[in-house]
Amino acid sequence: MNIGLGTVQFGQNYGVSNKQGITPEEEVARILAFAWENGITLLDTAKMYAESEEVIGRNVPMDASFNIVTKTPVFHGATIYKRDADTVKDSFFSSLYKLRKPNIYGLLIHHVDDLFKNGGEYLWDSMQDLKMMGFVQKIGISLYSPHELKSILSKYVPDIVQIPLNVLDQRMIHNGLLQNLHRLGIEIHCRSVFLQGLLLMSPEELPEYFHSIRNLMRQYREALRNQNISPLGAALLFAHQQTDIDYVILGINSQRHLKEILNEIIYFENPDLNIL
Repeated sequence: MNIGLGTVQFGQNYGVSNKQGITPEEEVARILAFAWENGITLLDTAKMYAESEEVIGRNVPMDASFNIVTKTPVFHGATIYKRDADTVKDSFFSSLYKLRKPNIYGLLIHHVDDLFKNGGEYLWDSMQDLKMMGFVQKIGISLYSPHELKSILSKYVPDIVQIPLNVLDQRMIHNGLLQNLHRLGIEIHCRSVFLQGLLLMSPEELPEYFHSIRNLMRQYREALRNQNISPLGAALLFAHQQTDIDYVILGINSQRHLKEILNEIIYFENPDLNIL
């Protein structure tokens, strides 16, 4: 399973289960160094993740050459104009400056709805320009639903598609879209494997907003106990079994958290190995 690090916690207090807040910068440095030492080569960030890009730029180890994916700004108007294409480029070059990189691996449309607006093709054309000029290797879309994906594929040919996928959200599997993306040669990045940490929380810890699924989560936890598997292991094993996925993007807020994840993944293949 190829892991990419989700870095929203490097700039924002993010996640249902996140009680630590923004990851301190010295901890970010430890995470990035440990990730590179253990073969993790992809970082996922965005302009909207507050100072995440700057923090990455300041703390990537000198010997590391991560593939970095960032995202476009969000456009709040009902129509996309040609000037918005310039905004995409200006934002992208600002990201390169913050990341301290001459070019990066990927650029994604952050809010897919922007492509569905009148003039949305201007944004895509701008991203294609950046790709042709060699500033970014691959362009694509971050999206949420199968309906969005079907609409996108009818009009655009992305290099990368980032989708949510976890044990509670298997829509992309059951409707065949995951397999279809793989067949088309589109690189698939899977996010929300832990559902913002919800899948790692006990049912009693869930915020009141999730009251309606509390009983479902109790049943899920009971099934895991019967199988003698931890919530962390179950979430990762589910992602590991999806062979069409190219990268699983995991939000990390500490080096210890990353070690726990890598220990679980190693155990899938060799239960006698352990990361110290």
